[in-house]
Amino acid sequence: MSKSRARQEALLYHAKPKPGKIEVVPTKKYTTQRDLALAYSPGVAEPCLEIEKDKKNAYKYTSKGNLVAVISNGTAVLGLGNIGPEASKPVMEGKGLLFKIFADIDVFDIEVDATDVDKFVETVKAIAPTFGGINLEDIKAPEAFEIERRLKEELDIPVMHDDQHGTAIISAAALKNAVEITGKDISKVQIVVNGAGAAAISCSKLYLAIGAKKENLVMCDSKGVIRKDRDNLTSEKTEFATDKDVTSLEDAVKDADVFIGLSIADVLTPKMLLSMNDTPIVFAMANPNPEIDYNLAIKTRKDVIMATGRSDHPNQVNNVLGFPFIFRGALDVRATKINEEMKIAAVHAIADLAKFPVPEQVNLVYDEKNLSFGEDYIIPKPFDPRLIYTVPPAVAKAAMESGVATEPIENWEKYGDELMERLGTGNKIIRMLHNRAKSDPKRIVFAEADHLDVLKAAQIVHDEGIGIPILLGNREIILELMEEIDFTGDVEIIDPKTREQKERRDCYAKKYWKTRQRKGIKLLDAQKLMRERNYFSAMMVNQGDSDALLTGYSRNYASVVKPMLELIGMDMGVTRVAATNLMLTKRGPMFLADTTINIDPTAKDLAKITQLTGMLAKMFGITPNIAMLSFSNFGASDNENAKKIREAVKLVHKQYPGVIIDGEIQADFALNSALLKKEFPFSKLVDKKANVLIFPNLDAANISYKMMKELYGAESIGPIMLGLKKPAHIVQLGSSVDEMVNMAAIAVVDAQNKSKKK
Repeated sequence: MSKSRARQEALLYHAKPKPGKIEVVPTKKYTTQRDLALAYSPGVAEPCLEIEKDKKNAYKYTSKGNLVAVISNGTAVLGLGNIGPEASKPVMEGKGLLFKIFADIDVFDIEVDATDVDKFVETVKAIAPTFGGINLEDIKAPEAFEIERRLKEELDIPVMHDDQHGTAIISAAALKNAVEITGKDISKVQIVVNGAGAAAISCSKLYLAIGAKKENLVMCDSKGVIRKDRDNLTSEKTEFATDKDVTSLEDAVKDADVFIGLSIADVLTPKMLLSMNDTPIVFAMANPNPEIDYNLAIKTRKDVIMATGRSDHPNQVNNVLGFPFIFRGALDVRATKINEEMKIAAVHAIADLAKFPVPEQVNLVYDEKNLSFGEDYIIPKPFDPRLIYTVPPAVAKAAMESGVATEPIENWEKYGDELMERLGTGNKIIRMLHNRAKSDPKRIVFAEADHLDVLKAAQIVHDEGIGIPILLGNREIILELMEEIDFTGDVEIIDPKTREQKERRDCYAKKYWKTRQRKGIKLLDAQKLMRERNYFSAMMVNQGDSDALLTGYSRNYASVVKPMLELIGMDMGVTRVAATNLMLTKRGPMFLADTTINIDPTAKDLAKITQLTGMLAKMFGITPNIAMLSFSNFGASDNENAKKIREAVKLVHKQYPGVIIDGEIQADFALNSALLKKEFPFSKLVDKKANVLIFPNLDAANISYKMMKELYGAESIGPIMLGLKKPAHIVQLGSSVDEMVNMAAIAVVDAQNKSKKK
């Protein structure tokens, strides 16, 4: 992607469809006059009076308990430096987004126009009653130390400067595990910290807290080793000044066990790495380019344990592993501060999590067969769903044990369930899907690439590395549109109607004719059909000229699915092709089937559709809990449709034992676990969260998914074709660019799976 277009995309992302990345959403009903009277005047007076009696009631009657302020003055923004409060706002909104999607914490971002410590502190103190916690962000050192220290002393809510402590907590967890893997003693390892800013100071302090010794730690800044005989050291640097006879980074790393980089790119040379002790531990955390390139480091030393801040290498030190979950635990016990005990608890929880078996969905995201504790997996991955119910309880317990929790948790099992519920939306599924596709991109033929939105989708797929687009359609139109949207790169363009493609068309036509010559197709018919994009693209997949196919944007579903069924056909053992929509809802991802193909399936058809949909759920790393829906509950009706569902359930139990499935059941009972347990405690879905819904016919399935999408804003991925021999997927007529990108990712993952089966 060109820099100019990358810049334009970033600006467009932040500007459209509405400026910014976060918004305030009402949590109470507001449709009637009664609702408004309760929300504001006169009803609002009652909670006001209760809070006046006891300020703690603000947690009971307002959003304070789940609201964090992300506050900055813009003096040290990412790699941009002192750009000012207004310019820092996009970053603070982004931080708010991460809080929400990883830990369900609401955020107001506050940009303060104050570089003076006293003024900044007074401003934050003045607005603190609004919030349950304060996350300080992108404030330059040494002011950041003083600001955090004073706010922690003077406020009775959790305060944390994530730039300091986030990196410290995650890297300390990684260091704890790396030292264990090498068989070394953390109290004896020689550590070199390159960098002396807020993060480096905080990291060093936390390393000491988990067992490292100050006499074994050497810190360097841009002037060299921080020695006791140096002049004009800040108090923070003085704490880590050494009297060792070393003056440069090159001197310091000789015979060192650990290198911690929080500085600039390429300062650690191969020669320096070779001078380190056996099994060196190197955390090169400068972003975007580390202190030593990952590939260069592992080439230089086969025994090195390496971590960086980058997602494209093992052992990413990513603050998102920490700050959302630390604040989650602190808020949930109404802690008055985030203290050392809570940070250390987070370190141990994150470190220990890496030692447990990794969920399959995490393996799928990172295209790993079996991630396990070792040199390339010393800390959990950011998409690990266990973080939400592992780190917050550890932090909360530490807050309680250290005496800073004002609302202790009594029922830990219930708390764990509440945390898992906070995973909520299916947005993580999309991120995991895209990451998995990027791990092994496949060729995708976009059969309608001469339509602007299709080309935009192909552009994103190309630029993001999700897949390798092949653009099919009128070449002149495609080139014009590519120029219009600044789509550059080495991308194959095929116009099936041109003279250049005649040889390929004829080859495809002969192969197609051989399979259909006894079904009324003549060679001339086959040659004509190969001029049509959907027949041509299907043959590309059949012949291995593309790994997957995406079509359907400009044509109705029935006309597009016909070539797929004729040319590609069903996979081995499949008797019925089906389609499933993955709906990303507030209660989590749900699979709805069959939404587009089978109009009135038989019981046998439904059993096969159920099997295919269950396999799809597993492809996403989700254990399917299947509800077979009907207008009837468990034999209450003798209607043929109800009987059909009951028979389908019996067939699934017989053919695929071990599947969690029940029915016939009405949708409200399937989705309301409390109602189901009360009325039908014998159901196999009791205490399970139904996430696969099988409908009795196409009417019910198609209407349901479209109503969910339009009325409730549930995001839809699909319909996803199931049961074809090769990856071919059909988007809905007029799909959005995002929907097509998601379907392209599905097509890539489908191709990955099918290639593995071979």
